Amino acid sequence: MSMIGVDVGGTFTDVVSIEDGEIKTVKVSTDVRNTHLAVLEGAREAGVQNATVFNHASTHGLNAVITRRLPKIAFLTTLGHRDILDIGSSYRPLDALTDASWRRGFGDAMRPLVPRYLRRGIRERLKTDGSALIPLDEAQAREELAVLRKCGVQGVSICLINAYVNPSHEERLREIVHEELGADIPVSISSETSPLAKEWARASTTTIDVFMKLIYGDYTKKLGDGLREQGFSGDFNYANCAAQLLNADIAMEQPFEIVFAGPAAGTMASAHFGKLIDRGNLLCVDLGGTSCDISMVSGGDPYVNTTFLLEHDLIVNALSNEVESIGAGGGSLVKIAPSGEVLVGPGSAGADPGPACYGKGGTEPATTDTLIMMGVIDPKTFAGGRMSLDPSLSERAFNDLDAPQLSLHQRVNYAFNIGINNIAEGVTNIAIKHGIDPRDYSLVAFGAAGPMLLPACLDLVHARDVIVPPHPGLFSALGLVSSDQVYGDSRSSYVMLGHDAAESINKIYGQMEEKLRERFDDSAANVEFVRSMDARLAGQTWETPFVSVPSGTIDAGKVDEMIETFHQVYESRAGNRFDGLPVQAVTYRVEAVIKVDKVDYPRLEKGNGDVLTPESTFELRYLTDEPVTAGRYQRETFKAGDRIEGPAVIHEALSTTFMLPGQVAEVGEYGELRITRA
Repeated sequence: MSMIGVDVGGTFTDVVSIEDGEIKTVKVSTDVRNTHLAVLEGAREAGVQNATVFNHASTHGLNAVITRRLPKIAFLTTLGHRDILDIGSSYRPLDALTDASWRRGFGDAMRPLVPRYLRRGIRERLKTDGSALIPLDEAQAREELAVLRKCGVQGVSICLINAYVNPSHEERLREIVHEELGADIPVSISSETSPLAKEWARASTTTIDVFMKLIYGDYTKKLGDGLREQGFSGDFNYANCAAQLLNADIAMEQPFEIVFAGPAAGTMASAHFGKLIDRGNLLCVDLGGTSCDISMVSGGDPYVNTTFLLEHDLIVNALSNEVESIGAGGGSLVKIAPSGEVLVGPGSAGADPGPACYGKGGTEPATTDTLIMMGVIDPKTFAGGRMSLDPSLSERAFNDLDAPQLSLHQRVNYAFNIGINNIAEGVTNIAIKHGIDPRDYSLVAFGAAGPMLLPACLDLVHARDVIVPPHPGLFSALGLVSSDQVYGDSRSSYVMLGHDAAESINKIYGQMEEKLRERFDDSAANVEFVRSMDARLAGQTWETPFVSVPSGTIDAGKVDEMIETFHQVYESRAGNRFDGLPVQAVTYRVEAVIKVDKVDYPRLEKGNGDVLTPESTFELRYLTDEPVTAGRYQRETFKAGDRIEGPAVIHEALSTTFMLPGQVAEVGEYGELRITRA
């Protein structure tokens, strides 16, 4: 079997091919305007015509939301509620609590997702029990749609109040939309897209889903046609926001689930590789050209959330690996603040024009220029030899910085150390947020810039060690061949857990599992169904997520088991237990898991554990007051058990590892580098 995984980043598109146990890698520049072209170019180089599986994590939809290059859609909701998409949840970020000028990025005063004139109120109202307080006024709905027809909307999002309890009004309104605007217009209704409680999250998720149907419908067609032209005839899958695989056709039914897939893939790759090397606690750092994505694996499993944010308060109801992003990477720009201090990031040079050393017109130095100046990056072998860098342009960019008080040595040294501290601060914030001790966790360094910068963070973060996995430059793409196919469904219903609730809960899970079984036909026997619920103590506002629910028929005994499991999970998270308080179930989830083949990392030949002699040496500049001699190594020559002492630079096809003086690396059995303080 041949598998291909493709991860599209802001600077590079990474492609991995697995055939007969051999891992092949391809890296091509991302075409930010036509991302499918870079995917097709990488697929061609990877030999997609021989592949049986093509797994893709796309940022195409995410970039469209961030840049607001969005199609024109309408939003229909209960009369009087059309400003849901302006108000959001009303939460402010911490740094804006006292800022009277702050506005939501998606609000009407800034960059709305759907302008107010395209948000229309429909006369109807359902009560919380699903009964109709005001019947659906079909005549008034048709009048509103007549206005939208004149506006030329391309899709429609429908989110009516309490529709998650009773979908009848939304379903009929969808029929009317098709009658008035055409049978082919994309329509998403909240009772199917996100049938969960909490109005704002349901509305935003449904709206994002319509955008993604329009964006990915065209993108998937172009990509699918291009792959077929290259001779591919296998299974085409997208990764969802938890880096689980979905058949492309099924993914297009609810494409909001794939909008944030790229950052999640690295977490999945780390979890899979961590199991091979017996490391279950990991702080995963994907450091590329544009951003630094930080996530966590505890006990061998990624930390998963029930929602994620595309930007502040723009929430999407989809299970996702928790990923925090900061503006740090190889493209992070070095600037001088008005006060004279050196700043690194969050702005990025991107792929075009890129850092100054690219020679594409960039005049501001970036972190890549910093590493060129230090001697860490070999300008002749950058990106596997695909690009030749010009160190003189890096030096000119640093000299041109408006900082007469700083020498060239200080500019480069400060740029390196400030960049490192930015990354370390981001990792530390994740550790503090989750209340973990970094000394119990390993830093996993991947992405094109991760192995170059993460070892320098080791003493700042106080982690156990730094692990540089095989193929770190394309490690996120390996996450796409490290996952199972998973299809999920969820429902909300406020039910106090007791013996009398068994029948209603059993009905909910039965309906969800039956719906999922319909997708698999004869293969349903090989599907594993995993149940969970979000629940809370009576009177609480927020739920405790992912409480395990037993399989089979839910009876009184299993309800007691659900209550006990909730108290155990609650105690592990909150440190308290309240057996005397009733438990209320809110959201019920089912995942259908289909096991698939995954990447298998080959073991290295065993060495004798000696400290290796460098193949060559170079002058490491600007790190200390005086240059120091550092060794250069080629990673493909290593054997398991070999040791490398810093300062050192370890080269490989698509990445470079930089170790500080006083650090030592040991080569593991799968070729991973384990870097510690000597």
